[in-house]
Amino acid sequence: MEMIVLVDDEGRAIGEMPKPLVHHGETPLHRAFSAYLFDDDGRLLVTRRAEDKATFPGMWTNTVCGHPGPGEGDDAAIARRARSELGLDVGDLRPAVPGYRYRAEFRGVVENEICPVYLGRFTGTPMPDPAEVGEWELLDWGAFRRRQESEGDAWSPWCREQARLIEEAGLVPSSPTRPD
Repeated sequence: MEMIVLVDDEGRAIGEMPKPLVHHGETPLHRAFSAYLFDDDGRLLVTRRAEDKATFPGMWTNTVCGHPGPGEGDDAAIARRARSELGLDVGDLRPAVPGYRYRAEFRGVVENEICPVYLGRFTGTPMPDPAEVGEWELLDWGAFRRRQESEGDAWSPWCREQARLIEEAGLVPSSPTRPD
């Protein structure tokens, strides 16, 4: 059973809990990650969460997000989730918004996470696990942001906020084909 790392306000581990018991109306603060992965042509891989997911089903979002397990680093957790959800390998990970924290609610399920944001590259062709990913697309950053602005609530709240923070940090692709 997947275990989630519970944290205090400073992000220090204070316990563990089985994932099925974490996300509800009183979700405890826990550790997560969010990754934006680009192909060799500089296009961002975005995904639509499967309709059967407990948290934010059917919403478009960044490439991969999830929870590091006890004693697992973010790089290893991102690689694990990218492989299991999308059949992809990951490289060149770097922090983009390391102090990101958010709380969001959808249909009575609450996310309450300290969730560092990463940029990186993926290799391979997406082969999504249908229990995790309903659809995927490759978009240049400008098209990604235009879709977020025009489709609003079709996108996860963390992805909309993180995209703005990535831009504010000056980490968006400097050309239409390559991320910095």
